[in-house]
Amino acid sequence: MTKPLLISDCDEVLLHMVAPFRDWLAESQGVTFKMEGNNFANAMRWTDSGNVVAEEDIWRLLGGFFDTEMDRQNPIAGAIESMNIIAQDADVVILTNLTDERQKMRTEQLAKHGLHARVFTNQGPKGPALARIVDEYRPGTTIFIDDLPQHHQSVSLDVPQVKRLHLCGEPMLAPYIDCAHEAGHAHARIDEWDAALPWLLKELHGE
Repeated sequence: MTKPLLISDCDEVLLHMVAPFRDWLAESQGVTFKMEGNNFANAMRWTDSGNVVAEEDIWRLLGGFFDTEMDRQNPIAGAIESMNIIAQDADVVILTNLTDERQKMRTEQLAKHGLHARVFTNQGPKGPALARIVDEYRPGTTIFIDDLPQHHQSVSLDVPQVKRLHLCGEPMLAPYIDCAHEAGHAHARIDEWDAALPWLLKELHGE
């Protein structure tokens, strides 16, 4: 009998990303990051001029952060412990929107924090990638966790049988992210792991 399968995003679900990214931008890149709505691009401004950082510079800065600063990322409260509890009776994999050359870095990063899981990299909507993972594992039950509503919408279209939990563990972002549950693209929205774990165990095992 196949195990249940949990497919989880990493940044803002398992590890804080935007908080250390903000600190690095201020310390060394001359950029001020301040969320004042759900538009990530508008949150980044050049400190000296106050001008919005252009899209190509945003991607450059994000790439620089992941290439050199991943050690700044720390676990979201309860995330690693919860994932390891789930892994006792389910397959656990990570689906992260990083370029493929960063797959090994992400795998090692999570292992340093105590989570030893297979990591899949992806660019763009996650529905097609998740469909390939489900086809490989062929589980009886699959749950997908992500902090971004567009990925829940993508999965709901491509792999509608997958249960979907919208979880954003970063307090700086959570209030501003559109709720995939309210939009009908996720089965629940829970932003804290102490509440998410019982929900996940129940959905995975029917407990």
